[in-house]
Amino acid sequence: MNKKQFRSSLLLLLTAVIWGVAFVAQSAGMEHVGPFTFNATRSIIGGLVLLPVIFVMDRKKSGEEKAAEKANGRILLLGGICCGVALAVASAFQQIGIQYTTVGKAGFITAMYIVIVPLLGLFFKKKVRLLVWIAVAIAVAGMYLLCMNESFSVGAGDLLVMICALCFAMHILVIDYFSPKVDGIKMSCIQFFVAGLVSAVPALLFEQPSFPQILAAWMPILYAGAMSSGVGYTLQVVAQKNVNPTLASLIMSLESVVSVLAGWLLLNQQLSSKELLGCALVFCAIVLAQLPEKKSETVSA
Repeated sequence: MNKKQFRSSLLLLLTAVIWGVAFVAQSAGMEHVGPFTFNATRSIIGGLVLLPVIFVMDRKKSGEEKAAEKANGRILLLGGICCGVALAVASAFQQIGIQYTTVGKAGFITAMYIVIVPLLGLFFKKKVRLLVWIAVAIAVAGMYLLCMNESFSVGAGDLLVMICALCFAMHILVIDYFSPKVDGIKMSCIQFFVAGLVSAVPALLFEQPSFPQILAAWMPILYAGAMSSGVGYTLQVVAQKNVNPTLASLIMSLESVVSVLAGWLLLNQQLSSKELLGCALVFCAIVLAQLPEKKSETVSA
């Protein structure tokens, strides 16, 4: 690993830390505002943070690159809208669910999207590798230990975050479809503004947000919007250019581990030994699902 790859790996690790701590910010923000208000404001802030990044990157592009982007303007707008709607739905389930579970459990359950993505590929006639099926089995065992309580039922918060993981998996597939055709950062900027507008509708209908409430939650909202959405995404895009995709995914999956540590250190939230074992199994499943296929194989998950 050369210096550039090592530096990029550290940036991805920083991204994982930022995203992991964001679960604490999301939980803390619920003390002052409703989930839709939180998502609306953080998404709009995330879009605003990316505007200067786009401005700087556009100045470095050639005339041919700008002409190609202009030709794909409709695809960029459509991709941003589709991603924004998917992000708004996924974030809503996560933000509501995090009120009824710990940030550590929410972090690990959300990370299950990494295992769900290849399974959803079955609907597009993509074969799933044996390693992924093994990861699914381990993940199911881990989720049982992590979510099942003494009465053999899943908590409401855990169930909502499970739905969130499914929605984020669909969000990933939408990004995978549009991102090769357009500028990733511009599409992300559009998706944040769309997600903010979509979240604002139920916020105004059901939560009656006020400026004093938002101001009281300014720190968690600003962190979730500027750091998690704006800075985190930018670091991911910049760093992934110099790191193997599998290694990049493995590093960023540490987000789930950071969420547990952050919940313990900042919110004094602790997990039982059974739940910790569940976290370990889920993390093993996440790692297995991202391991590269053998070169002899011709079809990937």
